[in-house]
Amino acid sequence: MTNVNHDEQGNWRAEGGWGSADSQGRRLDLARWQARLDELRDKHHVPGAQLAILTGGTVHELASGVLHRGTGHEVTADSVFLSGSIAKVYTAALVMTLVDEGLLTLDTRVVDVLPEFGTPDPEATAKITVRQLLSHTGGVTNDFNHDTGRGDDCLAEYVKAARDVALDCPPGTLSYGGLGYVVLGRLVEVLTGRTWDEALRERLFAPLGLGHSMTLPEEALRFRVAMSHLGEPGAYPDPAPVWDMMPRSVGPAARIITSAGDMARFAGMHLAGGAAPDGARVLSAASVAAMQHRETDVPDKWTVSADGWGLGWTLYDWDGIAGYGHDGAAIGQYGYLRVVPEAGVAVALLTNGGAARRLYADLFAELLRELAGVRMPEPFAPAAEPPAIDWATLNGTYRREGVVITVTEGRMRYEFVDGMKDLSPPLDMELAPVTDTVFAASGAGPSFSEDYMPVVFATLTDGTRCVYVGMRATPKVTA
Repeated sequence: MTNVNHDEQGNWRAEGGWGSADSQGRRLDLARWQARLDELRDKHHVPGAQLAILTGGTVHELASGVLHRGTGHEVTADSVFLSGSIAKVYTAALVMTLVDEGLLTLDTRVVDVLPEFGTPDPEATAKITVRQLLSHTGGVTNDFNHDTGRGDDCLAEYVKAARDVALDCPPGTLSYGGLGYVVLGRLVEVLTGRTWDEALRERLFAPLGLGHSMTLPEEALRFRVAMSHLGEPGAYPDPAPVWDMMPRSVGPAARIITSAGDMARFAGMHLAGGAAPDGARVLSAASVAAMQHRETDVPDKWTVSADGWGLGWTLYDWDGIAGYGHDGAAIGQYGYLRVVPEAGVAVALLTNGGAARRLYADLFAELLRELAGVRMPEPFAPAAEPPAIDWATLNGTYRREGVVITVTEGRMRYEFVDGMKDLSPPLDMELAPVTDTVFAASGAGPSFSEDYMPVVFATLTDGTRCVYVGMRATPKVTA
């Protein structure tokens, strides 16, 4: 039986599900955490935030601030936010339902299900598997935000257009890639005969009771919707000129609209080995375990504090305590999901602007330490004693679909081009050494809510030099 409680402001509630107390049998002090959320949200100039804590099988939901600084409407526990790239974990789980049904395997070649799938490299195309797309090791790019319209054929048309998009790196090498998740969404459509949106509702949202989760903007109009905000650090941001710029075609990689409570309930299914609160089987225990299995290490261990990647999930190692989760961003809205399986804890935070990552870092450090004994990593920063750098080997132009990066003697210019050119103005940053290949970039502006952005130089398996920014490999094209 579900028990719902609100305070007089409607700012928090606790819902029954898999239990009622935390893993040590303690009750969560919601009033204390509400006050802490309010305090840190204001400190970091985040207009509005939702926090959901799953512990002992119960989802506790808190809300703070406003949905829109222009209207002043308050955030409530049943408001909905853009979750950005956290959508990839939902798509991964959806693909795993097909694995459970025997409709494909993780090592199925994508072209065997989608003959229309392709890249400019036919040999590489023939090798790319479902497992590689799920683990970001298919070599495909991230920022191909190709708008193929609002029709139900948008994913099919996207996959056709993507045939001309160059790989970031050879298959088998990690490069965070949204294009691959759109291909996976299309694979779901072909095997189920349903659109990705319909399959998600039928296979995940409905059985898990996720009544505040959706994929289309018109569906969100039934709820209190968070507006995106943009602005310079150190002050509250203003409402953005647009709510979101992502087309329907990139939904499987970047467009799930949800509440923090629903996100925690989705995580609860994974903690429960694939079962819904009523015991119904959504995923097999084997598929849940496979999603958490480390498929690859990551060269950039700082952007999302990643130690490795599974199938959909980012994997963490907090001083021997294993965890998984994902981050998301969507034009000023930022989302964070962290799961600690040995403690039975999941924490979800959704925000609509400001220094959201600093709010996440402060709040999750306190929450996860108290609830799960987790010690979060120290903030990323330059080395106290920086090494000497041979800039001649690093200088040059790096390019992938949607992005051009120029490195010149300790400075980096990051510019969106092609279909991404209107997403943000160019970023001009200084590179401070951490090691001889890892740098802390400063001056990223409001698009990145930490003091330093990690920049990692590496060499791909085919000998090509590249730079990782945001875990995306961008090959060097000129010296």
